[in-house]
Amino acid sequence: MRRPLPRIRVRSLVVLGLATVLLLGVGGVLGLRAPAPTPASATGEVVPRVNRLAATIDRAQEQLRRVPGDHRSWATLGLAYLEKSRITADPSWFGKAEGALRRSLAVRPDGNDPALAGLGALANARHDFTGAAGYARQALRINPYSAEAYAVLGDAETQLGRADAATDAVQRLLDLRPGLTALTRAAYDREQRGRITEATALLRQALDTALDPADVAFCRYQLGELAWNSGDLAGAEREYAAGSAADPGYLPLLQGRAKVAAAQGRLDRALADYADLTARSPTPGYLLEYAELLESAGRSTEATAQRTLAQAAHQLFTGNGGADDLTGVAIALARSRPAEALTLARREWQRRQFAEVADALARALHANGRNAEALGYARRAEALGARDARYAYHLGVIELALGDRDAARRDLGRALDINPHFSPLDAPAAVRALAELGSP
Repeated sequence: MRRPLPRIRVRSLVVLGLATVLLLGVGGVLGLRAPAPTPASATGEVVPRVNRLAATIDRAQEQLRRVPGDHRSWATLGLAYLEKSRITADPSWFGKAEGALRRSLAVRPDGNDPALAGLGALANARHDFTGAAGYARQALRINPYSAEAYAVLGDAETQLGRADAATDAVQRLLDLRPGLTALTRAAYDREQRGRITEATALLRQALDTALDPADVAFCRYQLGELAWNSGDLAGAEREYAAGSAADPGYLPLLQGRAKVAAAQGRLDRALADYADLTARSPTPGYLLEYAELLESAGRSTEATAQRTLAQAAHQLFTGNGGADDLTGVAIALARSRPAEALTLARREWQRRQFAEVADALARALHANGRNAEALGYARRAEALGARDARYAYHLGVIELALGDRDAARRDLGRALDINPHFSPLDAPAAVRALAELGSP
């Protein structure tokens, strides 16, 4: 008897996760938190870092009490509030950030490129990528040498699917300020094109410039992700561990550790880490990943509860001015609402033609039985060259549904070749499908 076709499941999406970290800047919004060495005591123990973000907010507020018309302090305060939203994964700070940035523009409506760049960073954080690009261009008309504006523009163009324009903006950023923020963006740009060796080299350059423990942790996490996505489990584990040694409080590293534990068969450890992670940072992406892992462990009721929490977290984001139909697609598919997923995916595709959106639309079409249409979008997701096991898996599932067994065998196998641990549910499904397909 023929087994059911493997399902296309939710792709991990983290609101205020990797994409948004890149949008906001490495280690801080637009370089707000400049790297600084961590002091050591006479015994060689690391002394806890001063909360520079809180100090920045306090200084800006004190300055504004003395000089309410200081437009630069209003812009600094707005960026600090935006950084607060990044650190806490709490989008309720968006409104405060916008208020301060717009106050800066009200005080000085002309020639205020810092406030415009800040509004662009805020728009990126809210996933208004078209708006972000507009603010960045306004800032660049005022100051053609604004590295902050090029950072915003590069992030926006990437998410809008305009790869060449994104690369151009990132190159200008590198020319103007070839430091941590530029190098990590350049690495992401290369990764999107499947140039993993170059991306790794750029991240190692970024790591060499990182002095702040949080920035070291960020670089280590991204290096771990490159290794993970390439199927290098040992390499990923080393990078995540090195990041945790630099900054034990950097939460994405906990997610990395959990993924490695699951791939190693240490399911209890992985579940415990995800429980801790989602308690401390309840973003939709983390909650959906936790649900997937619970499902793989046969704990369906608990998985359903996590998906419900993901829906609530997503509503909090959109309720604070965010626009994120991509995460909405992931939640709808995870909750078996294919018609809703397709509506959201089509709407997001109208907004931006990014690879992840193409993949989401392909999955939504497949879930609605429209595989012939899904095939084109699944191929488009891979067109730029990104080596992503999940893209290959989704393409293979769609090809199998269309009866193209040779193509399905090729792409399901390719998914496992890229990363045999890419999903606790989909990777085993790919193995089962290939076993059923047999040799060509």
